[in-house]
Amino acid sequence: MVALHHELSIKEWLIDALPYEVIWADESGKIIYANAKFCKRLGYKKSELMKLSIYDLNVTVTKESWKNHWETIKEEKAQYFKAIHKTKSGKFYDAEVFAQYFSNNGKNMICSIINDITESSFYRNLLKDAESIAKVGGWKFNLQDNSIIVTEEAFCIMDTKQKEAFLPGSAVNFFKDKDKAKQLFRNVWRNGKGFDEILETNTVPSKFVRASAKPIKKGDKLFKIIGIYQDVTEQHKKENRLKFFKEIIDNAQDLVYVYNREGKLLHYSDTVSRQLGFTKKQLDDFSIYDLDANITKEWWYNHFDELKEKGSMHMEWLVTRKDGTKFPADIVANHLIYEGEDINCAVVRDITERKMRDLKLFEALEEIKSLKTRLENENEYLQEEISSKINADNIVHNSETYSKVLEQVHQVAPTDTTVLITGESGTGKELLASAVHNNSLRKERPLIKINCATLPNELIESELFGHKKGAFTGAIQDKIGKFSLADSGTIFLDEIGELPIDLQPKLLRVLQEGEFDRLGGNKTQKVDVRIVAATNRNLEDMVREGKFREDLYYRLNVFPIDNIPLRARKEDIPPLAQYFLEKYSAKAGKVFKRLSKRTIEALLNYNFPGNIRELENLIERAVIIESGTTLNPGSWIPKSVAEISSTDFKSFEDMQKTYIIDVLNHTKWRVSGPKGAANILNMKDKTLFAKMKRLGIEKKISPK
Repeated sequence: MVALHHELSIKEWLIDALPYEVIWADESGKIIYANAKFCKRLGYKKSELMKLSIYDLNVTVTKESWKNHWETIKEEKAQYFKAIHKTKSGKFYDAEVFAQYFSNNGKNMICSIINDITESSFYRNLLKDAESIAKVGGWKFNLQDNSIIVTEEAFCIMDTKQKEAFLPGSAVNFFKDKDKAKQLFRNVWRNGKGFDEILETNTVPSKFVRASAKPIKKGDKLFKIIGIYQDVTEQHKKENRLKFFKEIIDNAQDLVYVYNREGKLLHYSDTVSRQLGFTKKQLDDFSIYDLDANITKEWWYNHFDELKEKGSMHMEWLVTRKDGTKFPADIVANHLIYEGEDINCAVVRDITERKMRDLKLFEALEEIKSLKTRLENENEYLQEEISSKINADNIVHNSETYSKVLEQVHQVAPTDTTVLITGESGTGKELLASAVHNNSLRKERPLIKINCATLPNELIESELFGHKKGAFTGAIQDKIGKFSLADSGTIFLDEIGELPIDLQPKLLRVLQEGEFDRLGGNKTQKVDVRIVAATNRNLEDMVREGKFREDLYYRLNVFPIDNIPLRARKEDIPPLAQYFLEKYSAKAGKVFKRLSKRTIEALLNYNFPGNIRELENLIERAVIIESGTTLNPGSWIPKSVAEISSTDFKSFEDMQKTYIIDVLNHTKWRVSGPKGAANILNMKDKTLFAKMKRLGIEKKISPK
């Protein structure tokens, strides 16, 4: 652009430097150029002259006469005539004018070479200079005598000095497409039809020449042919480059829009029509408001002003297609100025695939985060289980009676059937639940255990089903419930009879539908969980008393397993006692190897109302008290080993209460720590505190 401007400046300087008067006028008669000599001759400044028209310079010219004059020169291409011009001071002088019609950058003009009649006429030389500057050469072929006149610039443009080469029959050899040139000249010669075409020469390098020819007739007879050749190579290259760039834009995936400040769509790439579904005819009449109904004039003007201030803007937007569907887009808007008008050129890129990738990545990260949290929770839970006293593989037994119980376990384990384990406290129901899970298809997933009796009523729902942050006072973060942890695995609900009646419908929903709602949540959670429940209570009695839902009972009691008490499987007492002796000897650093016969007899004679748990606690106490390699009877043996009569039976809760108080008295009411009651009873501190609260156990303080 700088080089072009420099070239034009040089050309203007050359015309100004010519020793002739030169003016250019457009079709309206307005003066669009005058060189310095013409300005000086009339006494005007150049700025003043540019405001004038032909009518100001030649008072004899009317609009009608100028129109006829224009058409004549346009038809004949050049004309010689005399005129009277008026100077700024009001004086008139006779002038000799040679006018020639030409086009420059698509604008039609008349170039006039003016000379005082009193001076010699050099119009031909002047026209040569003008032709050279405008790169326009002329020729005239007279059919009467077959003579041809060619200007110097025409010779220069066509790279020849041979006048005969410009004859219509020979001129076709100038051009690469000879057939087309031959047809054009033939139409002039035979049919009297002129032409104006851009043709490529066969020179190396080739040029692009505007070739124009016009037949001149006298009546119906062709008299002569006049024509011009104009070198438009640079202009043609620029036009080709523009076409090339437009083709690139039209074939790009991006959408290109050009708007003015009023929002009128001035230009658009072909992709706009293809991707949005509008026809080009529709788009030609569109504004920004037609393409996006959500845009208001106020918003558009503010956006346009901001763009004008910043020069470029980047944003994301939802673009609407003709059918109403939308797609996310990345938009880069640029402020441009074209012909003095502010323009918004927007390049729009469909980012649907990118958004989908981002969404999939986000979902994947969320899933990873969820799995990470779940694994951490499972790991934490399993670490607790590792440190627990229960070992699912250690079901010690010799009795035929208990073998039948284990046979039921192996029958139901491979299925997903719900299992209800009943039996007295301390019989090892949790061990049976572990055995069911470890022999099932879910054994690779965790077995989640929860004791319904040890949790306060207000926390058990959160523990089972989880809660959202802020669901209740103290819920400072989201919590995953035990059912979520057990997804694809097994959950063991111990002491199911203690589940509050108002929570039982929620458990029933999980059994029936496999779904639940977290506390404070609004999204239903789906889980695939096998439920194994256990109780030492008579659920049928509770159903009759209205303390347990009948429908829930039948859902749980699909496959009942009754875990028999230790007194019904006394053959298992010696191996169980030996197992516990080895276990606690190792923990206490003792060297016990065996039980004495007297010890075994004493244990077999005891009824064990507390079942296996009571036996385990007795052996643990014996290991602490006694020493040596053989465990003999001692003060740790229960005082009464006789068969308890039916009239001496106490409730299980009374037995638990008495035993816990005995242990607390032994530890001087210390609950926690290595020497605390919880450690002796082999249960967690919070479990013992909950059981003490439920049984009404409180330390009595003696008055001083």
